Amino acid sequence: MPKMYMRVSETRDHYVVAICDKPLLGKTLKEGQINFKVSEEFYGGNLVDSKTCVNHLEKATIANMVGKKAVQTAINAGFVHEQAILYIDGHPHAQWVKL
Repeated sequence: MPKMYMRVSETRDHYVVAICDKPLLGKTLKEGQINFKVSEEFYGGNLVDSKTCVNHLEKATIANMVGKKAVQTAINAGFVHEQAILYIDGHPHAQWVKL
């Protein structure tokens, strides 16, 4: 099973799920004017498998995924459409907010 880092943060109004591929944690992805930091503070939580990610994405009101495994997990579970993916330094990134 592919392992990804996942951090869940809960507030009164939101269930925030952040997932990144293991090798991306702590890196800064650069593309043009974009410097996208895959920070330990936001993404670094527990190392989990894709099933655990999907269980939390089902509850998410805000979700943020970066990396091939993380984004593909969200696509396979029907949370992200392939046309909604941005690529930063060659790495896929997707996010959503439920209002």
